[in-house]
Amino acid sequence: MDGNSRWARSRGLPAAVGYQQGVEALRRVVRCCHEWGIPCLTVYAFSSENWRRSPAEVAALLALMERVVAAEVAELAAAGVRLRFIGELERLPAPLRRRMASAELATADNCSLHLTVAVSYSGQQDLTRAVREIAALAAAGQLPPQGVTPELIEAHLATRVLPPAWRQPDLVVRTSGEQRLSNFMCFEAAYSELHFSPVMWPDFGEKELAEALRDFAGRERRFGGRQARGERSNQGSSCGGGSGHWGS
Repeated sequence: MDGNSRWARSRGLPAAVGYQQGVEALRRVVRCCHEWGIPCLTVYAFSSENWRRSPAEVAALLALMERVVAAEVAELAAAGVRLRFIGELERLPAPLRRRMASAELATADNCSLHLTVAVSYSGQQDLTRAVREIAALAAAGQLPPQGVTPELIEAHLATRVLPPAWRQPDLVVRTSGEQRLSNFMCFEAAYSELHFSPVMWPDFGEKELAEALRDFAGRERRFGGRQARGERSNQGSSCGGGSGHWGS
């Protein structure tokens, strides 16, 4: 969800205003995904690299995040949305972690939309942690070398909290004109379709999401020797089948 601070700067406004407008954009996109039957949405809210920003900006962003989680959880729960958070959550302030845990618990029985928020997240760091866990199993004699498979690695990534069919996004959307993944789901997005929107995230809404989905629908997806995503869509979900994992 890129372009919040640039959106604010281009209007002579504080970065905090851009982040607040970014929250409004997220509300719009979540509503559209819910109404249009997209069962899984993962959003990149705060990267590990974002910790390098000024302490004041980081503090303001995390405080906003805590307020938004507190304000939205009841509506999400009532709408049947299941909320999860992934990333190096131990780096976050304790009150925010408690708020996140409470929101996850309040929505744990829902399944109409799996909404995952990546916070303090790095795709490379997540993969590194997964490899360390697997290496520890091998060192303990619990895993032979040939036991290391893509499926095993996937099972150790942060996205393991999702139903297996939706751990690999069908579509990754990057806003604000940037054309790179920027450390988002490095492993999971190997076969994802990519859509790059010139629109900064605070202005992203129903029109832009529909455009991304039309772009996706018009593509011919080929997976080489891999199983096609459509054949995976009914596996591993306690809520039934249905493909469509969108990442932003």
